[in-house]
Amino acid sequence: MSSTSDVPNHIAIIMDGNGRWAKERGLPRREGHRAGAESVRECVEACKELGVKYLTLYAFSSENWNRPAAEVIALMTLLERFLEEKAEEMMKQNVRLTAIGHLDRLPEKTRRKLDKAIQRTSGNTSLTLVPALSYGAREEIVEAARSLATDAAAGRLDPAKIDIATFASRLYTADIPDPDLLVRTSGELRVSNFLLWQISYSEIVIFKKFWPDFRQADLFEAAQEYARRHRRFGGL
Repeated sequence: MSSTSDVPNHIAIIMDGNGRWAKERGLPRREGHRAGAESVRECVEACKELGVKYLTLYAFSSENWNRPAAEVIALMTLLERFLEEKAEEMMKQNVRLTAIGHLDRLPEKTRRKLDKAIQRTSGNTSLTLVPALSYGAREEIVEAARSLATDAAAGRLDPAKIDIATFASRLYTADIPDPDLLVRTSGELRVSNFLLWQISYSEIVIFKKFWPDFRQADLFEAAQEYARRHRRFGGL
């Protein structure tokens, strides 16, 4: 890469294929999710090496609550373990943790551990890690619209003054720049209700491999592909 401008400031990843990875190996789905945690670690290290400032991971969607209860419990337990085991590592690596989504829907124990890790790492400045938890982009957009409508109805906001920046300020990602690069694993060609507003101009790179097989070299490859592209944002 020729210059820092060639490096994406914000990478978002749809981590897809844990269940299929496990099925191919005759393992329970929870083993795929557990293996995927190692890919998270690899991506964090790759982002730090590249100089990426934000990494958003689609960890648990609003729709995932509809999965079998045993799988949801396993996912929450895995998240709790990740927060416990990685908090000290995030401190050593100067990684700040935050999260987006309907966090109030998380089990109380999970939410406590998440809040603790967010508070502990709040002063770190190297990389901001943003898991999307109980997240759905359509819900996010509807909530933003409802917030603006409420303020307009109460006379606190002139509807004529609502612009792109005003709307974006009501999203979960109000303090986070839009992703420059969106990566998806498992070869699927859809965005799955993820950051629909924010990825309007994101470059997209698809990998056929399942998420548990994703490694640092793959993230470097995605970043190199990003550097080769010319982002026009509707211009020439």
